[in-house]
This record gives sequence, structure tokens and C-alpha cells, in this order.
Amino acid sequence: MLIGISPVVSPDLLATMCRMGHGEELVLADAHFPGHMFCSHVLRADGVRIAELLDGVLRLFAVDSYVPDPVPGDQLDPSVHERYRAVIDRLAPGTPPTTFLPRFDFYARARQATAVVITGETAKYGNILLKKGVTPVPPPGTNSKEK
Repeated sequence: MLIGISPVVSPDLLATMCRMGHGEELVLADAHFPGHMFCSHVLRADGVRIAELLDGVLRLFAVDSYVPDPVPGDQLDPSVHERYRAVIDRLAPGTPPTTFLPRFDFYARARQATAVVITGETAKYGNILLKKGVTPVPPPGTNSKEK
């Protein structure tokens, strides 16, 4: 175990996020999402809800600050978006508004994703796609090893 890393972030997910570069995408998918149909790199987080996994991921993952304008898409339970957005706003303040993609547009993006993590989420359209941003570099003198 490592200190400060949520136990819902598996070693495989941690390694995948570490290897990802700016602009690469990670899908956190609900339990019904056919991940293997869209992506060759599929990880499992069975029994973990997406809001909980999102909390663990966003503590380690810089979200890209550019998101295009929202597009019309399938309707979902607004509480799903509220749960996910609460985590995003708490851990990645200033992140642009959420973009909703129609189902088949989401599938097309999932095909290009670095990895898909199948979770235990059961909410309809409970998937979220995260685009990795540039990892912030602390200013000189803020790292105790530099002093």
C-alpha cells in the first residue's frame, strides 16, 4: 500500500494513469458498458461506484482545462451528474463545465481511449470520460528535497 492513494485505485489503474500523456482519455464506465467491445485496455473496479473512484482518481490525475461546448445527448438522471460534478469541483476546481455526448459519440470516443475501467456503477448512462491535462509542477522551493 502507498500512503495517500485511495484503495479503490488499483495498481493497474495507477500504472495506466502514470503512463498517460496530455490529451489521452480514460473512461470510467458503468457496470453495463461493453468495455472490451471498444477498447483493448480494460481494467476492473467491480463493486466501486464511479463517484468514489472519481474521488480517488482526481487526487492523482490533472484534468485537461479545455472542454468543447456541450452537445445535446441522451437524458440521464441529474443526480448522477451532480454526484460526479461535486467530486470534480472539489478536487479539480476551475474545470470547465461537463460536456454531454450522445451515446454513439461517447462510444466513438471510448474506442480512442487509453483505457476503460469497468466499475460497479449501476446508474443509467453513468459513464464519464476524463481527458488528462498537464500535470502541475510545483514552484521551486516548495519541495522539501530541494531545500
